[in-house]
Amino acid sequence: MSQLAANVSKRLFSLDVFRGLTMFLLVAEAAGFHHSFTEMTESTMFSGLAHQLQHHPWNGLRFWDLIQPFFMFIVGVAMPFSLRKRLVSQTKGQVTNHILRRCFLLFAFGVLLHCVYSHALVWELWNVLVQLAFTILIAYAIMKLPHRTQIAISIALLVLTEILYRVYNPESPYAQGHNSFGSWVDMLTMGKINEGYWVFVNFIPTAAHTIWGVICGQTLLNHKSHKEKLKPFLIWGAAISVLGFAMDWLNITPIIKRIATSSFTLASGGIAILTLTFFYWAIDVKNNHSKWLKIFAVVGTNSIFIYLFAETVGVQWFRDFGMIWSNGLLSPLGLSEPLIAVLNSLFVLFIFWYITYFLDKHKVYFKV
Repeated sequence: MSQLAANVSKRLFSLDVFRGLTMFLLVAEAAGFHHSFTEMTESTMFSGLAHQLQHHPWNGLRFWDLIQPFFMFIVGVAMPFSLRKRLVSQTKGQVTNHILRRCFLLFAFGVLLHCVYSHALVWELWNVLVQLAFTILIAYAIMKLPHRTQIAISIALLVLTEILYRVYNPESPYAQGHNSFGSWVDMLTMGKINEGYWVFVNFIPTAAHTIWGVICGQTLLNHKSHKEKLKPFLIWGAAISVLGFAMDWLNITPIIKRIATSSFTLASGGIAILTLTFFYWAIDVKNNHSKWLKIFAVVGTNSIFIYLFAETVGVQWFRDFGMIWSNGLLSPLGLSEPLIAVLNSLFVLFIFWYITYFLDKHKVYFKV
């Protein structure tokens, strides 16, 4: 029994690092680094790098467009590990109740975050946590099915997305504007359309990210060799990524993150699988548990908490209040305002990181 408990509680360090790095980048945005770095590097040789930290305005793919897919994929990878641990002491019904409660809380947190952004009571469903609430429900409902069936369902969701957009507007299904299926659903559910053309129904295609994550997590839990686990990851990750980019290059379906087209879901999902493959090979297969990797791993141990903290209290207290001190101390030294803003964002990012480090060191974990 003690050996069973040890095996069940054993964490996948590569997943912790992957999740932690993703969350580190997310809270870096909340700290103001992305915006400040873009302003400081404008019209310089680093402007192209700064653009990679911003979402693509429409048809195309930048690095920052991969962060949400990474996040939703990682949640899927972690689900088999978490559920296996829970099933040791809980019934299947109790686990299902936990999943339902978690999804409700994620949905509520996502809605409340938009109220914080707007400084008013609003009904907006565009936040990643709202999307995640639905993708977890879909992935959990089918995760006991064979892998082939799960893959078939994920493909069906992408095909459904294609059909819905193309039937609604056959002439221009993915044109930027209000005349799309996603915008129609937003008007139906919220009575408004997002200024950046993000849509609520993104959860339909991006559920594939969480489903593929579940399949990868289940594969990592089996007793096959490292080689037997990595080979299908490499093949499928490369295949669906190439397929996604090919659909864009051949003008079949454009890669658009803001409405999560099927080509975007495929391309970003493939990259997510390949990224997990790299982390798993470089850390767990190579048994590389270097202490410096813990820098990122600790951010992932309280991922939802630090995301909510950074997006609310962190922005209002540390980011804005910190600029008072940063300007007061650094302006007399002759530093430019853009540089001061970057330094302030790095300091705020350090505070966010230290909070997660402190919590992890004292074994304090906020679970949803």
